[in-house]
Amino acid sequence: MRTCFILLFSLIFINVAAQQKPVDTMFDRQLEEVVVTATRSERKLSNVTVPTTLIAQKTIRQSGSLRLHDILGEQTGLFITQSFGRGVQMQGLSPDYTLILLNGEPLIGRTGGVLDLSRVAVGNIRRIEIVKGPSSSLYGSEALGGVINIITDQATGRKLQADLRYGRFQTIDASLNGTIRSGKLTAGGFVNHNSSQGYSLKPNSLTKTVEPFWRFTGQGNLAYQFNENSRFNLDLRYAKEQIQNSIAVQNLGTVVVSKGRETNQDLNILPSYSYRFNQRLKTSFRGYLSQFRSQQALEVKNLVQGYDDQFRQDFYRIENQTDIHISEKLETNVGGGFIKEYVASNRYDSLSTRRANQVGYVFFQQEWRPVERLTLIAGLRFDANQAYASVWSPKLSLQYRINESWSLTGSAGRGFKAPDFRQLYLNFTNVAAGSYSVFGSLVAKDEVLALQSAGQIDQLMPAFEKLADLKPETSTGLNAGIQYRYGSSGRVQLNIFRNDISNLILTDIIAFKTNGGQIFSYLNISEAFTQGFDVEAGWKFWKYLDVSGGYQFLSTADKAVLEQIDAGQVFKRDEQTGVSSRLTRSDYAGLPGRSKHMANLKFFYNPSSEKWFASARIVYRSGWGTTDLDGNGIINRDDEFAEGFALVNISGGYTVLPGLRVMAGIDNLFNYTDEVNLPGQPGINPYITLSADFGKIRNRSKTK
Repeated sequence: MRTCFILLFSLIFINVAAQQKPVDTMFDRQLEEVVVTATRSERKLSNVTVPTTLIAQKTIRQSGSLRLHDILGEQTGLFITQSFGRGVQMQGLSPDYTLILLNGEPLIGRTGGVLDLSRVAVGNIRRIEIVKGPSSSLYGSEALGGVINIITDQATGRKLQADLRYGRFQTIDASLNGTIRSGKLTAGGFVNHNSSQGYSLKPNSLTKTVEPFWRFTGQGNLAYQFNENSRFNLDLRYAKEQIQNSIAVQNLGTVVVSKGRETNQDLNILPSYSYRFNQRLKTSFRGYLSQFRSQQALEVKNLVQGYDDQFRQDFYRIENQTDIHISEKLETNVGGGFIKEYVASNRYDSLSTRRANQVGYVFFQQEWRPVERLTLIAGLRFDANQAYASVWSPKLSLQYRINESWSLTGSAGRGFKAPDFRQLYLNFTNVAAGSYSVFGSLVAKDEVLALQSAGQIDQLMPAFEKLADLKPETSTGLNAGIQYRYGSSGRVQLNIFRNDISNLILTDIIAFKTNGGQIFSYLNISEAFTQGFDVEAGWKFWKYLDVSGGYQFLSTADKAVLEQIDAGQVFKRDEQTGVSSRLTRSDYAGLPGRSKHMANLKFFYNPSSEKWFASARIVYRSGWGTTDLDGNGIINRDDEFAEGFALVNISGGYTVLPGLRVMAGIDNLFNYTDEVNLPGQPGINPYITLSADFGKIRNRSKTK
């Protein structure tokens, strides 16, 4: 099977290389793409003042990506984490610091701060916009590290497309995407089914590393153009996934496998209306309703209590934004909105107890072009959150064009992340796993004191006295970059960044129960930083081959740890001799889960006939800290690191007939696996895809 796929790709690549005609490539079109996420207003990608990456629809399709994490994992400076689902790490900041938007509105339903990117299908994504660095001045909480905006297809003319893919582990992905138009009304729909039988990285294991699952996504778009100045739009999305769970329990020498399942459901409704008064004034109103439902049930045989976790989250928002084009040198964006959020879970108390929070906010952004080559953008947002003190989020960015080829950018901003319901109200005890408890900061003292009165507390820890109302985590981010563009053939851009995070919310033990169970809660106790640089370059060769690549260097640290090292208070133990000695700064590897070096190299071939395409992408990540083994609480020894790795993904496609295309590819060509640190990496994964554009097929039939 593997040999057949390699041979098929080789034949595609050889036939592609034989064609030498020039082409208006995907790379050409990307250079002048319009983006909206960086400033909440349309502008060319080459004119933005903050680090921004755009991924076009053609790139997503030719990469053979199925879910959102597939395509994001190939981008410079982004790493896909695998705890609590597939999250994305940006500029060394954890997934809970990156805001994920769908058509400009936030996706909800995080677990452990991670929004699982596997929940998002990519078949109808028109483009993905990635903004790095604090963006809370425009988007509020969770945009502390950056923003990823998923922009889906909007209904335009008539089309109907179908895709069917089959790959290893009986992976099936089928989708249908179509639009119709009648006068001023356009409507579009997209449905996707994705399933797999899962896999095991451990031979002879009774349970699988990744269990069988299926996912369904249905999306719709309805648009009505009243006139050239007035438009109504409605986006709908429903997604559901079901994952099999299992656990092996040993009892009296016999291993019993217990089964369960996890079910997650998303509902997103986004109505919007925009009206342009004239060329200088435009306003838009947006509503948003999002619901997330999750249930995990596992009956553990021969134990007193299994596992039954239910979580419900509702998110409602109304918002207005007005854009004022004062003159050729001045443009203003001003807006505000109101958010109401509800959560109910047996993690907190019971499903009958609905926790609520509300946020009112206003934002203002001023763009000023004092001279032709200089653009200055200043932004400020105020969030009044019912659960904690108000937050101001300022930002200043600029771009200076030295000439047609060279430009400089810089930005400084403050981001914030509000404490979530889990950190405020969680009330969860797991009897099956040692009877540990986790309490949110607002209920922890009362819960512990109640247990103490009942004689169930053995010891209070020092962290108990530090319990207080949580403050929002804040970050001051600095970015400075330089860009070089060579016509439509090439570009190089370098960005240097630094993020200082204050009031980090960390988990600590606040008490021990008399039965030995630990009680955890959340505290603001530390500060940290991430810093480094990334460079991206792309070049077009022979008018049909696009070559691009990127590299990120990253340095991170907990500032409190650095102070302890400088004071000579931290020691290390030699893994061979067991002898202890003082730790130096050079021994300290920084925050766990971060790689110092990450790189990618991509080749996309698109002949002028558009009958063939081929791609090869290489992604590299150096080793990263995992677990403290010598008891000093930090990562410093070689055996505390996961090994670095390189993944090679290839794909190619051929148009058999007008409107009918076959595509084949292999992800992870050299079969890299790491069952401990990367359980979501299944090894080599060949696949084949059939795509049909029924509009082109019908036109061909009429021509005949």
